[in-house]
Amino acid sequence: MQEFIVKKPISGFENVERVVLEKIDDIVSVLKDKEGNVLFSLINPFVLKKDYTFDIPADIKVLLDINENSKIEVYVNAVIRKPLEESLVNFKAPFIFNYDNHTMAQVVLDDVKYAKLGDFLNN
Repeated sequence: MQEFIVKKPISGFENVERVVLEKIDDIVSVLKDKEGNVLFSLINPFVLKKDYTFDIPADIKVLLDINENSKIEVYVNAVIRKPLEESLVNFKAPFIFNYDNHTMAQVVLDDVKYAKLGDFLNN
């Protein structure tokens, strides 16, 4: 488990200033507040969508002090449903974690949308 300082308010959780990222495995993680309440189930987007790319906005790079040598990880929010194929993955608002200084922020992108997990399970 790693603790991170929230450098830009998370939509819907504007009062959360620190979070804990708990890795379940190489694909799934859980984002919790300091009290241990689960905020989001997160998924490594590159496992589901190999061509998932975006440019980290300049203001987020400055906010998180990201450079070409920074150790960062990217996750997206997953809403798990039954059947599993109806689950949603939010590629539009990834979470960026900088392990070098333990900061994080959520970015809202203009060019991607929600996707059903079933779109990727059969590929």
